[in-house]
Amino acid sequence: MQQAFVLPLEDSFVIRGDVHTTAGPGEKQPVLIFCHGFKGFKDWGSFPYVADTLAAKNMTVIRFNFSANGVGASLTEFDELEKFGINTYARELADLHVLMRAILDRELPLAEHFDTEHIFVMGHSKGGGDSVLFGADHPAIKGIITWNGIANVNLFDEIVRQEVKENGIAYMINGRTGQKMPITPEVIEDVDQNEEAYDLVKKVSQLDKPLLIVQGEKDFGRLVQGAKRLKEAYPKAMLHWIGEADHVMNTRHPFTGTSAELEEAIEVTAQFVLQNTQL
Repeated sequence: MQQAFVLPLEDSFVIRGDVHTTAGPGEKQPVLIFCHGFKGFKDWGSFPYVADTLAAKNMTVIRFNFSANGVGASLTEFDELEKFGINTYARELADLHVLMRAILDRELPLAEHFDTEHIFVMGHSKGGGDSVLFGADHPAIKGIITWNGIANVNLFDEIVRQEVKENGIAYMINGRTGQKMPITPEVIEDVDQNEEAYDLVKKVSQLDKPLLIVQGEKDFGRLVQGAKRLKEAYPKAMLHWIGEADHVMNTRHPFTGTSAELEEAIEVTAQFVLQNTQL
């Protein structure tokens, strides 16, 4: 079963999402919240397939779009670039709090299947950073999973920063669509003013709950090194390397089929959720 939902926020901002479950009548399952990354969205490539496949492994999966990710009602096109330009970690964390309240208050579709005693958060790339920041501090989160996740929230090089400083806006090219994705001072200021609060390595070092780091060995070097730093900061973390996996587990958008690397990531994720549900 899959059902869509919309959570209206202030102004024209909304959280759009989908709930996936294979639970039968009266059955409750652990809940897995899935966060997309930078220039990502819930319907990117393999993500619907990932949600379906994990749901088939006895968990209920919620994938969603952050309210300012730049993708509107089209679900697959960056048709709200003005929102992308003001999307901050603070806004994404606020979105997660709204989503969590809706889960706990059973306001989402198929909520009768939510085991709210076992809620996990998972994120790809930048979404891995969101998952750590949110999951570390929210008492309802029982475990955190990152797929090729960041270890540093600052995604902006000096060229982008200088352009923002001089022009009040900078643009990053979307390699897939060719679109110029705007970055405003609000985004840079959020990173700089919250440097300590958003310190992912420090946050991980203080964790008191399970963490799974799934990392492709053929991913970008900074993320490969970042995974090692997170593991060093929190030795209890499970670091699972996937030998030939690139940043998107060797899949593409539009989705043309799964890969051995994606299946490995799905399997280790399912095992982590189910093992930590049984504890």
